[in-house]
Amino acid sequence: MFQFITKRSLIVNILVAAFLAFAVFFVFFQLLDWITKHGDYIKVPEVKGKSIDEARKILNAQGFEVEVQDSVYYDSLPKLSVVKQSPDPEQMVKINRTVYLTVNRAQPPMVTMPNFVGQPLRSVEMQLKTLGFKLGDTTFKPDFAVGSILEQLYNGSDIKPGTKIPMGSRISLVIGGGVQDIEMAVPDLVGMTFGEARVLLETNGLLLGAVVVDGVITDSSSAFVIQQNPPRRDEEGRPIRIRGGQLMDLWISKQMPLKDSTDKPKPVARNDY
Repeated sequence: MFQFITKRSLIVNILVAAFLAFAVFFVFFQLLDWITKHGDYIKVPEVKGKSIDEARKILNAQGFEVEVQDSVYYDSLPKLSVVKQSPDPEQMVKINRTVYLTVNRAQPPMVTMPNFVGQPLRSVEMQLKTLGFKLGDTTFKPDFAVGSILEQLYNGSDIKPGTKIPMGSRISLVIGGGVQDIEMAVPDLVGMTFGEARVLLETNGLLLGAVVVDGVITDSSSAFVIQQNPPRRDEEGRPIRIRGGQLMDLWISKQMPLKDSTDKPKPVARNDY
């Protein structure tokens, strides 16, 4: 074999080598279009809204590769359904192109609950939407902080900031409704247990202010109210009026106070002429 090559002149060998190289490159480039399917385009089918398994079958049947690129969560869409696809539907692409899918998650992600207390309602509504929560029931409670959030509730119970709950959960809010216009007599809380006094305050739309503890108390709910501010009557014995949304301060003790059974309004001094 080598003798056949060596018997020929150098120029002939160079020409033969050049011809063979040209032939190899020519055949390669002729086959390249067939190998890569250059010029063969196909329309991307619509798979949004279909399950991931169904979408994969449709795309694979038409020669596409499939890759799940991302996942999101919408409680209004079926679980594990296709939310987004790239390339878009009806777009003309090459055969064997990879179609990237975004799929709706089977389980909602857990989201950390922020602290909404003290914030205005409008700001909280925007934050709820951003975090993927839903606004539940809204109730108004007499309070000086008009329009501010007083309590945040999940499933009817107070939820602490930092608690993780599923995205899409409903958060109910208690909102400050301001001071009421209707006046009432200051209730007599002295002698009640602290638990009874709190219920009475809430029933009348009054707010619990400062709580001063007298002595050592292990169970505050069973302690007794020994003093209140404002009191029932002023120095002249006239009933004091209060509005819903105003504060009442209480002093509590484990000892029941002795109430004056003759607690009656004092006569108002009159000047007779």
